[in-house]
Amino acid sequence: MRSSTDAPSAEPRGRAEAAGSRAAVSVREVTHRYGRGAEEVTALGPLSLEVPAGEFLVLVGPSGCGKSTLLRLIAGFERASSGTVTVGGEPPEPGRRAGVVFQQPRLFPWRTVGDNIGLALRYAGVPRAERAARIGALLERVDLAGVADRRVWQISGGQQQRVAIARALAGERELLLLDEPFAALDALTRERLQEDLRRVGAETGSTSVFVTHSVDEAVFLGTRAVVLSARPGTVALDIPIGLPRTGTDPDELRGLPEYAALRAEIGAAVRGAAR
Repeated sequence: MRSSTDAPSAEPRGRAEAAGSRAAVSVREVTHRYGRGAEEVTALGPLSLEVPAGEFLVLVGPSGCGKSTLLRLIAGFERASSGTVTVGGEPPEPGRRAGVVFQQPRLFPWRTVGDNIGLALRYAGVPRAERAARIGALLERVDLAGVADRRVWQISGGQQQRVAIARALAGERELLLLDEPFAALDALTRERLQEDLRRVGAETGSTSVFVTHSVDEAVFLGTRAVVLSARPGTVALDIPIGLPRTGTDPDELRGLPEYAALRAEIGAAVRGAAR
């Protein structure tokens, strides 16, 4: 397993180290099981992982390796069978510290785009007088300026997923968790949203954990990639993605030799894990 000290870190990790050493997310000796008795299945672990503030960590691996399980543990939707998970030094609580984006947007279809985001702002305690401006700023951040008054069914699937990302950013939580949010989209829309999310991450400096099956997506989005082994999921590879986060055209980035080398190494680790 490659350590995160074996290669230069990306810009967000550098900012995190300058700010302090406390991990935004800490997973220590975690094991998680489903079922009981003869039907018990160990889905994850034992696994330990530290995510510094400002890092964009991508979890990649074969189906059933525990990627989404780990994300749910970090979100606080489930509790580990053993070991500890903390976010900002405290046990995770759903909706308190993390914004979550799922594979499906999960928007309220009877509300407008702006109302969907406004509801998240209300729960975050943002005063009513400030919400309209915040909604506009969030939609502009995900390249959807001017659609606040549209109904959800009036915008495309890719646009709905951008609204879901804007909603997750609405509460200005310290952590963004994304569970294969682009998996159901066509290739061109998926690539565009990857570029949007990469830009948003660079602009906000937020801590993100992103689950994917795609090696290319892991290299493009992440400042660090962790490959999980086949069930029960453990860390098969932990590798920094030392590619520039700003100032490089996406097509140029994908054409870099370093990009190809990272894709080959991570791809080999995923294939090995699947076997």
